[in-house]
Amino acid sequence: MNAVVLKAGRDKAVRNRHHWIFSGAIRDLPEFEDGAILPVRDARGELLGHGYFNRKSSITGRMVSFGDEPPEAAVRRGLDRALALRAGFFDPALTTARRLVNAEGDGLPGLIADLYGDVLVLQIATLGMEKLKPLVVEHLVRALKPRAVLERSDLPARREEGLEDAEGVLAGQPVERVRILENGVSFWVGLARGQKTGFYLDQRESRALVRRVAAGRRLLNAFAYTGSFSVCALLGGAVRADSVDTSEAALALAQENFELNGLPSDAGAFFAQDVFEFLREPALDHDFIILDPPAFAKKRTDVVAACRGYKDINRLALQRVRTPGLVLTFSCSHFVDEVLFQQVVFQAAREAGRRVRILQKHRQAFDHPVNIYHPETAYLKGFLLYVD
Repeated sequence: MNAVVLKAGRDKAVRNRHHWIFSGAIRDLPEFEDGAILPVRDARGELLGHGYFNRKSSITGRMVSFGDEPPEAAVRRGLDRALALRAGFFDPALTTARRLVNAEGDGLPGLIADLYGDVLVLQIATLGMEKLKPLVVEHLVRALKPRAVLERSDLPARREEGLEDAEGVLAGQPVERVRILENGVSFWVGLARGQKTGFYLDQRESRALVRRVAAGRRLLNAFAYTGSFSVCALLGGAVRADSVDTSEAALALAQENFELNGLPSDAGAFFAQDVFEFLREPALDHDFIILDPPAFAKKRTDVVAACRGYKDINRLALQRVRTPGLVLTFSCSHFVDEVLFQQVVFQAAREAGRRVRILQKHRQAFDHPVNIYHPETAYLKGFLLYVD
């Protein structure tokens, strides 16, 4: 039988439309080339759907269709549904950048697609989706007619899949950077290098929050990247916004984003330093601190060390912030869930000896949907803390 057959009693996740199949759930594998799409059947032979498979990966299979829907038709339909979901939520006069495809969140494992104006940027994490890339590019080009399609597949996950990093132009001409609007605020986005596909689109709602609550405050934007939180704070009436990041190139673009929005050069300082070290230095006068670090837990075995890092950075911020003040703190580590992250912040507050209350909770922007059948697509969580 040219199909993947699951062990008896190990088909529940797939029946519940979860996309991942681990090696321990598989009874029989046919002969196949890694990355190929295969039918998936239960132990009695019932067809459950189709997935692509890679014996090199700890997640051996990823479902692309359920039931009897042909897999390529399911991918095309998934792309159309993802585009339709975003179509009614954005005013193009105010916001010109958005996520179009959020991997399993849109039923398309291994695929991220972000649109910056008329430039489409793809990130492909898996061998199976790599083999589907021509179909994906053809379909999205026909639907969107972008000026260019770029690839930024520089992910650790690719190495587990047996793939090398891939960056370049898939269609159109090279584009180094592009100017976008987000809720009427302008930003330069570097597309050739930098974090993710160039910009943290998942923090859109959090940036709007900062603009609402920053009036009269002195902000410290830690892990500032290209300064988007700093810009929004100043446009919201902050007295000052200082930015700290280890990347001098990112901070140079942050300064350009100040200029782009007509903000004076002395509205904030830019520190190319390690945030942990910076927070241990003699305190500047900040009553609003934002902590948006990279993921400290890349895999499940990193969780203990990651929680130690999150506790330390939050304790330092809570000790340093002038009261009454605000701390907006985030974790984008999937393996550190909201309950665990709140416990870590509680421990940090105890050690800092500060009175801390949660004003709001935050998650990734709504164009980064969480698949109810695949809860692993929830990764970003944050708390707005009041410290007195």
